[in-house]
Amino acid sequence: MSTEKHPFKPFLPPDARILFLGSFPPQRKRWCMPFYYPNWINDFWRILGLIRFDDKDHFCINPEKRFDEAAIREFCLREGLAFYDTAYEVRRLKDNASDAFLEVVTTTDIEALLEQIPACDTLVTTGQKATETITGRYGCRIPPVGEYVDLTVGSRHLHFWRMPSTSRAYPLPLNQKAEIYRRLFPSI
Repeated sequence: MSTEKHPFKPFLPPDARILFLGSFPPQRKRWCMPFYYPNWINDFWRILGLIRFDDKDHFCINPEKRFDEAAIREFCLREGLAFYDTAYEVRRLKDNASDAFLEVVTTTDIEALLEQIPACDTLVTTGQKATETITGRYGCRIPPVGEYVDLTVGSRHLHFWRMPSTSRAYPLPLNQKAEIYRRLFPSI
């Protein structure tokens, strides 16, 4: 069975304070843009739209059913948000985007990412598979959903937050997910 390598470069603004880590992007056929959380039916960008602009459609180009990649990139640069995933190489056990059928072949070198973003003090996983990958690698306690534990990666001391999946398959309404994610952004 063949493997897939990560299709995106890490998005690491030099002054990023928060590093978001999902598991791995969905198949290309599910993308509406070539950037993180590219699936139109994933609610990540709607959640950030609600938190920052009180508008779930802020980053949406609705008639075209796609996200505004340029606006998203500019927002992330301005807000100091970095992105990558916990897996660099995976094997899909079924022809879908579900983490349940994703086998991690090669994990991401988190230390190398953090070296490029020296101001980063917060690591965020956006789902169960990503959380398990981090806790398995660093041997830390799994934080409850919407909370954090302290984590040391090399010489870096970080807050490691576990957030709910932004997939619509995760059984929580959009507004409730947004309230949990809002805890990451006390100044917003």
